Amino acid sequence: MILGPALAGPIDVNRACVLPAALDEGIGQEPQQLSRIHVAPKAHINPLIRHHNTSQLTRTAPSSKVSAMLQHQPVTPLPKAHALTRLVAKLDRMIALATTSSSTITRWRLILFIVGAICTVALYKTGWYQAGNGSLIGFVALFLIVAVYHNRLESRLHRLRLWKQIKLVHLARLRLDWSHIPARPSNVPDHHPYAKDLDLVGPHSLLHLLDTTVSSYGQARLGFWLLEQPPKPDQWHLRRRLVQELIPKSLFRDRLGLEAQLIGEQEINGRRLEAVLQHTVGFPHLTTVLAIQTLLATATIGLGLSALLGWLPNYWMWSFAPYALIYFWTDQGEELLEHAVGVHFELEKLGAVLGFIERHARPRRSALAGLWEPLLTPGINPPQLVRKAARTLHAISVKAHPLIHLAVNAFCPWDLWFTYRLQQIQAQVADNLPTWLDRLAEVEAASALATFASLHPSYRWPTPLTADPQRNGTSAKLLVKELGHPLIPETHRVSNDLALETLGTVLLVTGSNMSGKSTFLRTLGINLCLAQAGAPVCAGLFEWTWLRLATCIRVDDSLEAGLSFFYAEVKRLKSLLDETADRSNAPVVFLIDEIFKGTNNRERLIGSRAFITALSQGNGFGLVTTHDLELTDLDKTVPGLRNAHFQETVAAGALQFDYKLRPGPCPTTNALRIMELEGLPISQGKTGEKVIDP
Repeated sequence: MILGPALAGPIDVNRACVLPAALDEGIGQEPQQLSRIHVAPKAHINPLIRHHNTSQLTRTAPSSKVSAMLQHQPVTPLPKAHALTRLVAKLDRMIALATTSSSTITRWRLILFIVGAICTVALYKTGWYQAGNGSLIGFVALFLIVAVYHNRLESRLHRLRLWKQIKLVHLARLRLDWSHIPARPSNVPDHHPYAKDLDLVGPHSLLHLLDTTVSSYGQARLGFWLLEQPPKPDQWHLRRRLVQELIPKSLFRDRLGLEAQLIGEQEINGRRLEAVLQHTVGFPHLTTVLAIQTLLATATIGLGLSALLGWLPNYWMWSFAPYALIYFWTDQGEELLEHAVGVHFELEKLGAVLGFIERHARPRRSALAGLWEPLLTPGINPPQLVRKAARTLHAISVKAHPLIHLAVNAFCPWDLWFTYRLQQIQAQVADNLPTWLDRLAEVEAASALATFASLHPSYRWPTPLTADPQRNGTSAKLLVKELGHPLIPETHRVSNDLALETLGTVLLVTGSNMSGKSTFLRTLGINLCLAQAGAPVCAGLFEWTWLRLATCIRVDDSLEAGLSFFYAEVKRLKSLLDETADRSNAPVVFLIDEIFKGTNNRERLIGSRAFITALSQGNGFGLVTTHDLELTDLDKTVPGLRNAHFQETVAAGALQFDYKLRPGPCPTTNALRIMELEGLPISQGKTGEKVIDP
């Protein structure tokens, strides 16, 4: 028995697998004891958006870098972070106590073995044979009992360690500690229109933050939800219902990952399993050969018994001879065993996870039960088929013991029969595997979004609105308040409001360098993806009609395709404009960063005016950022255009940013000031004085 820290009574280590649930509940009920935590000086901030988190630029010597100074002050932790921290501390104490107990039992096992051996040998030496036999039996039985208990203790200790790791990863997700969040490669098309623009995939991305899935299909489904814009409304409502149903079931969500990790570290790879199942076993006419061998084996046994009883001569040899010849002709050697082991290895983890979900999908009228109902049909039930496969593997595994294998095959066509059974099971699993993987992927993706919602209780659920016909096609609306970026730590996050309520609206955003224009575009886009995926958003209010998303934020040239930066940007903008011309689908929300930045100033202004005018006439609305203040006068000629800006302030010779969106054109610029701070030469006026923007 181990004394559980901070709990009222003793804890049986054999029940350690259920302790995390009690701990989770207990932590939620206990008063807060930790009042403050310190942010590490080297906080793990997404490098893709780090430069938008700067609070101040300080004047330095010409040779120094322009640095972003983050103020690391003690902050009050989120209640969820507080709870997870305390839970991890309790698990640490439990693991330490269990480890000590395991070491003690190891020593006692050694002592028990030595004492048992000495006592037994001594009794035999003195001629007390009956007592020696009793001593041997008693010590062996006691040793086995202790060994079984020790194995159970080690198993529970392993579960506790895995459980602690799961909680540590949750804490890392909450703190955006990217180095401790497991990263898995994701298969996303290279030319997806906005996946990279919005940091939806890749390292330090939204998918990296959300991904708690245990299978390749689950990760792909989660990525599809983020990249499918917009979803079908009926599917979205079912998905959101499932996500909201799983939010309070933290034990279920974490145990889902635990069940998979207990089998092995590798993910459940659906494609690899499909490839294993497509591999044929046996040989042509297996059923016919099996029938012949069964008849010959039956005849051999019958004739052998008759010869043994003296009823007939040794006629059994006439049936056994062809039976043996066929056996050696059809023997598949180690290939059958290796294939059976491969099938079982791939199915074992899948079966454990599917069986766990099935046990929790029993309540009627729940979204999980409705999703899982098709898999409860006898004959296609995953745990049943996996158990059949396991029994078949165990039967085939006698090939690992040559003498036993030869003996059982001498009496019956053992290999042929279980090869036939393996063929049947493979066919059944292959037929139902797509449904299994599809339902598992749905649960995994919903569980990932539910975990995200559970870790961020302050995030709000978005409200989809019903669209009505308007003059410019389908009406569209996007109303957000206190909108923040979910990949920026809360201590550095700045929220903004935005309202786009009419098709053809173009919000032209100007602002100084590093003032937050690009980050605001990504903030809006990534939250829209979260909303249309069925997750809560980092906002105080989020109301929207179903929208297609089109962006032009990160543009790369391509040596392989022979595309220059400017030509690549032109192609992206042409594709975006074509999307807004499509009035048969949902309206478009477009996000364009620094339009036509790859060409000269004169042609950029001409092209930008024409492009923005065309955008205002299409089936969509959105934001365009620019450094060209000359474009702000478009509000006089383009009815749907509004100006907004980000700006900086100068205090004690330093630039400071508040990252707040304000109406109207930007009244300040800062490019020359940043050049001067970095030590670059700037233009001179006629009097020889430096020219610096106000």
